[in-house]
Amino acid sequence: MPLTTRFAPSPTGYLHLGHAYSALFAHEAARAHGGRFLLRIEDIDPIRCRPEFSEALLEDLRWLGLTWEEPVRRQSEHMDDYAAALAKLRSMGLLYPCFCTRREIEKEVMAAAAAPHLAAQGPDGPVYPGTCRTLDPDERAQRLRRDEAASWRLDVARALEMTGPLFWTDRAAGRVEAAPLDFGDVVLARKDVAASYHLSVTVDDHLQHVTLVTRGKDLFRATDIHRLLQALLGYETPGYHHHELLTDAAGRRLAKRDRDVTLRALRAAGKSAAEVRTMAAREPGA
Repeated sequence: MPLTTRFAPSPTGYLHLGHAYSALFAHEAARAHGGRFLLRIEDIDPIRCRPEFSEALLEDLRWLGLTWEEPVRRQSEHMDDYAAALAKLRSMGLLYPCFCTRREIEKEVMAAAAAPHLAAQGPDGPVYPGTCRTLDPDERAQRLRRDEAASWRLDVARALEMTGPLFWTDRAAGRVEAAPLDFGDVVLARKDVAASYHLSVTVDDHLQHVTLVTRGKDLFRATDIHRLLQALLGYETPGYHHHELLTDAAGRRLAKRDRDVTLRALRAAGKSAAEVRTMAAREPGA
């Protein structure tokens, strides 16, 4: 299978130099191996994602000189794909509805803080304590019939009983033993967002036949969850390249709110595409 890479930004702001590094790395890796470079717009969140940012990122990437295989995959146009994956996991008995509000979860976690063995911390913060996992089936059914707001969580422990131990491979870290239990029972869908990042990115990479995923080190541990979903859904596992994050002069991680280092701002300041490519070409942290 030819090397297939992708750049998958969310249109929640303007692209910055960190995005440029990731996009350029994936683009050049594909070109060097006669492979495919794909662009995916992760616009599944209707509240945070905006059309003007989608158009801006396309313009910025073209200005940088990047080309990609058409069509661009927009997550908002493929909700059926995520629904099918959820349906499969549900048929395996691995999903359960969670009716807890964020405030209720915070209160329970705070209460558990008095007992350190109950107040588990995961890569994303406090681990969900599993309140709704053991709900009486009749109560669960009644609440669903009343159309109470619910998110759908993955029973990670039960899922691992089905898959057994898992690993994945990173270009720098090598073989990585997956530890999805550290995250607790992650949310895969909510009423307002039909598929979480974890689910949608796993489904997309499979359907687009991606063989090398390039992204920042802030998503390194999230790959443990993605590896579990791949095993459950019968997907191949791509290779990964988790790069260091670009930082400003004070050592702070670049974010879309940092307007002075957005590609749009650099263009306005008179930087050429070649200059920006040079600025973004060096591995962050190297």
